Amino acid sequence: QELYFRYPLEYPSSRALLQDKTSSTEPGLLPGETVVREGKAAILFPSANEVFYNPVQEFNRDLTCAVITEFAREQLAQRGVRILVPGERDRVQQHEEEGGKKEYITASVGERCEQGLRVLEGLAASGLRSVRFALEVPGLKSITANDYSAKAAALIARNAQHNNVSHILQASQRDASMVMYEARGKKERYDVIDLDPYGSPSPFLDAAVQAVSEGGLLCITCTDMAVMAGNSGETCYSKYGSMSIKSKYCHEMALRIILHSLDQRAAVYQRYIEPLLSVSVDFYIRVFVRVKTGQAVVKNSASKHALLYNCVGCGAFHLQRMGKKMSQGKHMKYSAATGPPVGPNCEHCRQRHQLGGPIWAEPIHDITFVQKVLGAVSGNPTRFRTSKRIEGVLSMVTEELRDVPLYYVLDHLSSTVHCNTPPMLQFRSALLHAGYRVSLSHACKNAVKTNAPAGVLWDLIRCWEKSNPVKRERLSETSPAHRILSAEPTLQACFEIREDANPQSRKRHLTRFQENPQANWGPKARAKAGGGISSELEDKRKQFQGKRKKPITDSSQLKSLPCKKLRKVCPLNYNICSVFKIMRSCCYQTSQYFILLF
Repeated sequence: QELYFRYPLEYPSSRALLQDKTSSTEPGLLPGETVVREGKAAILFPSANEVFYNPVQEFNRDLTCAVITEFAREQLAQRGVRILVPGERDRVQQHEEEGGKKEYITASVGERCEQGLRVLEGLAASGLRSVRFALEVPGLKSITANDYSAKAAALIARNAQHNNVSHILQASQRDASMVMYEARGKKERYDVIDLDPYGSPSPFLDAAVQAVSEGGLLCITCTDMAVMAGNSGETCYSKYGSMSIKSKYCHEMALRIILHSLDQRAAVYQRYIEPLLSVSVDFYIRVFVRVKTGQAVVKNSASKHALLYNCVGCGAFHLQRMGKKMSQGKHMKYSAATGPPVGPNCEHCRQRHQLGGPIWAEPIHDITFVQKVLGAVSGNPTRFRTSKRIEGVLSMVTEELRDVPLYYVLDHLSSTVHCNTPPMLQFRSALLHAGYRVSLSHACKNAVKTNAPAGVLWDLIRCWEKSNPVKRERLSETSPAHRILSAEPTLQACFEIREDANPQSRKRHLTRFQENPQANWGPKARAKAGGGISSELEDKRKQFQGKRKKPITDSSQLKSLPCKKLRKVCPLNYNICSVFKIMRSCCYQTSQYFILLF
């Protein structure tokens, strides 16, 4: 069940990996239990679905260990503590040369450090993540692995004892919010809080921003991507205070929505966030933010957030800051922003705009910190099983334009006007020739992140269309394609490939976007008190899995009645033209019903 990467032939088969990660022959196992191995940890795990575990998120846990290690290195250096990570001999030697004769206390993995960090995992499930922290992250004073489930808490205690980390890791069976609310005092706060819930973390964010120490680290995972990517904008607003909209940049928008929500909740307590790393991976998003206190800085909060105007026709978008600030000598003047930045209809295709947000409009990464994590991972590649993918993703993060929110998708630009898609290198080169900056995005394979306005992008598409013409007689006069192509370009594009158009991560063939590792590899079923997966969920998986790839050929597999639109009528009463119109508006099985019938 290990992740497959861009080049799956370099990795063992899924069956071999499954045998490598699970075992049922170790002593001390209860009936029905297996041992799951990940990183340095060996976790006792029930075969039934009583405690949640998803092996696909190993990348998430590896990245978290790498980030907390670098965070600990920064924080403990101020306390006179030097951490020792196995496999980092060169960095230790360099540190000794730079430190001179200054004395440091050394902290190794698996050892309790009295000057170290206090870590809380609010929703620990089996305790795998916390056990890995204890075994792989040096410089920790204590780890509290909490879960509301009695079975999960008992399993955490057993896993801590099984891995010999009971001196660092303590199990807790309480409500995660109450654990954090009771730690709001300055002396009781945690240095690192990790929240990886099943679904949305919104119920825990208010407590988390209060319970983390000054300059502490918050690690948040969101798996409710359907809500954050625009399928349920009203639900997103109720949970995060932001309206999500369907768009091609939905994955980065989801990152900016959770950052907006964190900053809004922190501002209530005169605190603010500094994003260190924000990534969209697989079926979830993960953000690492530093939380600080400062009344003067909190006043900048309004200018850090923006409303989003998105054209439903061509996908052009504009941001409108919620507030603005102006420097007047030694003082700053704050006022409401002026707007909107667009008219009622899009200037390119004359379609209407959707209003989304507010979203976080500032940088979502700290490039200096990301480079430290990248250097540590690339310099010690045997530390994590997913090191190659971590190196690829972080390399792309360092290449992204920090001051440009959101992105366009190249194949969506070309499909809007129904023309062939230009090669990515040529399109990037055209933007560079026009004097604009451009980068890729880790959140989408064909993303174009640029400071060029939408009008310049459409000019480039118009120039490309002239050499790859579209049959305009087939375009409706009211379609976005007709209206965009009817205008003449104001600049002449040069599609000659430039050397700097190809980023280093692409030149080095780094692992950037993975392939699907296995069937049903996405979010797993919620853990149940009695264990097991409901038969209803299994039936749905069998019914809908690969329904487009395997057309129904046997009428016995179809449901007895057509869909609601045809429940009271007989399809034979319609002529063939009417039948085809009905098929386009009916469900999949009813369409198959008609195909077999006629």
